[in-house]
Amino acid sequence: MSRRALALLLAGALLPAALVGCGIPGETDVQIDGSVPAAQGGALNGSPARPPEPADSSEPVPFIENYLRAAAAGERDQAYARARKFLAEESRDLLPGKPQTSEVELTVVRLREKPESTPPNNQGTSTVTLKVQQVGVLRADGTLGPPVASDTQYVFELRRAEPAGTGLLITEAPNVLLVSDSAMREYYRPRTVYFWNSDQTRLVPDQRYLLSSAPTERRITEVMKWLADRPSDWLAAGVTGLPDGTQLINNATGTDGHWEINLNMPGANEQRLNRLGTQLAWSLSDLDGVVDLKIQNQKRLTVDLRRERVSVVAYPRGANPMRLGVYDGAVRPLAFGNEPRAAVPLPPEENRNVVSAALARAEEQVLAALVVTGADNRKRLKVGSGAEPVATLNASDRTFRAMSRPTWLRSLTKARPGGLVAADGKLYRFDGSGRMSEIALSVSGPVTAVAGSLEGHRVALVSGGALYVAAVSVDGGVVNLGQPRRVATLLTGVTVVDWVAENELVLAGNEADRRSAIHQLSVDGVWETPLAVEIGAPVTQLAGYPGGSDRGLAAFSFMFETDGAAWRNNPFDFVKREQVLDVPAGSRATNPTAPFFLY
Repeated sequence: MSRRALALLLAGALLPAALVGCGIPGETDVQIDGSVPAAQGGALNGSPARPPEPADSSEPVPFIENYLRAAAAGERDQAYARARKFLAEESRDLLPGKPQTSEVELTVVRLREKPESTPPNNQGTSTVTLKVQQVGVLRADGTLGPPVASDTQYVFELRRAEPAGTGLLITEAPNVLLVSDSAMREYYRPRTVYFWNSDQTRLVPDQRYLLSSAPTERRITEVMKWLADRPSDWLAAGVTGLPDGTQLINNATGTDGHWEINLNMPGANEQRLNRLGTQLAWSLSDLDGVVDLKIQNQKRLTVDLRRERVSVVAYPRGANPMRLGVYDGAVRPLAFGNEPRAAVPLPPEENRNVVSAALARAEEQVLAALVVTGADNRKRLKVGSGAEPVATLNASDRTFRAMSRPTWLRSLTKARPGGLVAADGKLYRFDGSGRMSEIALSVSGPVTAVAGSLEGHRVALVSGGALYVAAVSVDGGVVNLGQPRRVATLLTGVTVVDWVAENELVLAGNEADRRSAIHQLSVDGVWETPLAVEIGAPVTQLAGYPGGSDRGLAAFSFMFETDGAAWRNNPFDFVKREQVLDVPAGSRATNPTAPFFLY
């Protein structure tokens, strides 16, 4: 099969790419440049850089880049004061100061390209133009809300400071407190807090941001405030908060691994306190030690953080992952090095005419969902569950022109399994017998892809070439989605998406030059990292493994299909025919396609 050249650039989320060549068989007609795998977005160690000062640069573009760092570079209540230092005295009313009626919010933007500056005119003023993407609004509770502004360009006017040689000052600027996404990476650390799902059986991650310079007691205080307040807006439909009226009485106190939290908490019985203890242990996952929970100054529970995390898992993580793909219309195992492998848990008579598939483990059962094609080239879903191998798969009674790879929802019980699939531009739920029903969504454009998270209460989906996330709610066994939240990404025409970590997505679409690319993106859009660029054809299938690096695969592992061939990362390479196992004699020689993980 003829292919255009595929030039791949792997980049660490926080590190510059260190490119190395990687040879592959000549039959692929492909050249690859590889580098280190991506690290988790925003995972920083050490003390943050000091806040920028106007005198740090006398050149217009670096001066404005420092301005975009200033508001994020310290405590929120001083954000306006830090930013106003960059403004000329006569222009400081552009940022009047901390609002009197609301908490300070930061407007987070991503630069689409290098800022442009003009030379000083006869009056000694110059301009800097920023072309931006609105990412969202960082709120006081550490959540990133959806963008409020719609501006795609900001223009700053600058003049030389007096006396001459003392730098620059801003005379015209937007009247919002702007910060860049790179400043967020520099001064903030992402933190995950956990809320119980509606039936209190598993925890659901919720990403927040806290200054990386915050001491331990401050981190404990903020985490408890976040848990007492509410989940992120988009996640609220799928989780349960603490009882109304729960409040932190004072800041957390303590040191040397022993802290105290004092609360008002209506109905604080033993069961509720135990659940809160589990939430705290996982929400403070980087800490070991003991937390005493007090209700109105009376100690009610002591939580050993590490012991609690060992004894109560946040959510089931599934079995050791296996790589699978489609070869000559059937699901087959893929063999890479010493990775785990096993027979495909499907009967041969059902494993035919497959276009794509999703297999998942639910305790001792296997869940199977296959997209198969008929003689008329229309697609149909076949679904089954049971012990290995799944004995029977039930075909849905509807056919479609196009169907995405299905996704199983791991939040459902093995007795009532179900999942989601996009078909002919709409989103459908399906159950263990293959029955399908449409889920109405308030999104613009056709739905073309959907992927469920590891804990099963969040999904990422593609609609109209844009990326969304939504919470999964289950009422009476019926699956619904909360209001989808659009996630900012530099990619346009997004085609596919999946999860590669608890709060990280991998997605494919077009970069500014309209060439296909794969990016890694945090669930709220703050961190974005190119992983593979200048791909010669659209990415048509994409599958990630979000379970971490402790089960036989490297962290952030994913596979994808483009131009009728399958690829993997860690390391980046073409999936070769000889890496497909259990191929019966007489099979048609072809390329493996539609790769995915079973776990």
